[in-house]
Amino acid sequence: MQTIDALRRSGVGIEPGQTIREAAALMESAGVGSLAVLDGTTVIGIVTDRDLVRRGMALGLPLDARVDAVMSSRVVTISADADLHEAFSVFRTHGVRRLAVVRDGAFAGMITVDDLLVDLADDLVDLSRPIDAEIRAAYHDGAVPATT
Repeated sequence: MQTIDALRRSGVGIEPGQTIREAAALMESAGVGSLAVLDGTTVIGIVTDRDLVRRGMALGLPLDARVDAVMSSRVVTISADADLHEAFSVFRTHGVRRLAVVRDGAFAGMITVDDLLVDLADDLVDLSRPIDAEIRAAYHDGAVPATT
């Protein structure tokens, strides 16, 4: 499976000159915890709900402060065409919770550790069904006659 196929929702982007108030409102309306900060279609940063709190509100920045004042500029990316197992490796190697997914240098979406955990949990449930059925069927079988 390719990384692009594992995206649970569209990535949401914001321009670096937009305000942290706009970033918070966009996160709320889109139901996401992070935004790609974009210069055109190129990812130049990531801003998270945590960035807004720790680098913005906690430091007393005004709500009209620019997003690029609180964004993380160390952006770890992965190719949209990369095998999904590579994403696990990139997460592990870089110690991040979000990867910007890019195709030909342009932002294509965001994949998170949470996305992978949900997919993994779903896979485990699917794998456990035959085992569960076998266990349940064993309890419904008739008693095995004793031999002497």
